[in-house]
Amino acid sequence: MIYWWLIPAVAGASLILTAVLRRYALARSIVDIPNSRSSHSIPTPRGGGVAIVLAFLLVLPVLAWAQLVPTAALIAIGGAGALVAVIGFMDDHGHIAARWRLLGHFCAAVWALFWLGGLPAITLFGVSLDLGWLGYVLAALYLVWMLNLYNFMDGIDGIASVEAMSACLGACLLYWLSGFESQIWAPLILAMAVGGFLFWNFPPARIFMGDAGSGFLGMVLGVVSIQSAWTSPQLLWVWLILLGVFVVDATFTLIRRLIRGDKVYEAHRSHAYQFASRKYRKHLPVTLAVGVINIGWLWPIAFCVTYFGLDGALGLIIAYIPLIILAVKFHAGEIEKNQTLGS
Repeated sequence: MIYWWLIPAVAGASLILTAVLRRYALARSIVDIPNSRSSHSIPTPRGGGVAIVLAFLLVLPVLAWAQLVPTAALIAIGGAGALVAVIGFMDDHGHIAARWRLLGHFCAAVWALFWLGGLPAITLFGVSLDLGWLGYVLAALYLVWMLNLYNFMDGIDGIASVEAMSACLGACLLYWLSGFESQIWAPLILAMAVGGFLFWNFPPARIFMGDAGSGFLGMVLGVVSIQSAWTSPQLLWVWLILLGVFVVDATFTLIRRLIRGDKVYEAHRSHAYQFASRKYRKHLPVTLAVGVINIGWLWPIAFCVTYFGLDGALGLIIAYIPLIILAVKFHAGEIEKNQTLGS
């Protein structure tokens, strides 16, 4: 209990750092100017996600010293997250070619998997599968997809922050209820770092997260999910369920654009959440809806997996079916009526 002071300390540090970064971005004209691909209409400073990165990374030595999180896991999370954040920060301030960004992302994934020991055996419909070296490959692809999908989904005010906070706090509650208290600290500290930033990012946002923050969140959440699976295989399914809104929308949109032959690395606004924000002409209802879905639908299913022994893969299918229906309903991956292919 002696270390619970870290919770308000991290949230407060993130809150103050975001304010400082906002002033810095305004002074240096690091501002997102609305264009045809944007989901906002007012020029807004960006790069505030660096506050999340700093507030989280600076407390990792404390977690290691107090032995609240295994040292190898902290090295995996901190090293991979920091590398992704640096790449994102450089891209926010200039431009890095997509191929070099991708190479950096895979380097971060390999670093994390080296320290974690790869992907543990996973349980699929009651069958334990040890994938060996194939597990390393699949885990690397998973981590790179997680950080990129988080970048794709950070397109309206507050949505990436609400997703991270609800998933992390939901996981912490599940850990506590299911006897995995040792796993609580990493997601709890991450949630607090995001919470301080959310004060400034809540609709209408006064600063955007930027690639440094969104990529960092995606990578850290991915690493934490794999690390938790070493404690219990069912926990990987729990994280995939809790992050279902982002996973389904981003993956469904990507597949649809690939089938159509789009250049998937080009900016667009054809995710379901972007169509929804234009339909309702506000970001707030969509951002709040994501929180409600996470708490009211996805968390109870994840609870059934950890507490009642529901098969994780079956729980994932149950959780994702309504999300896929929503993706179809809100035209995920379709071309806007006022656009043409490649415009």
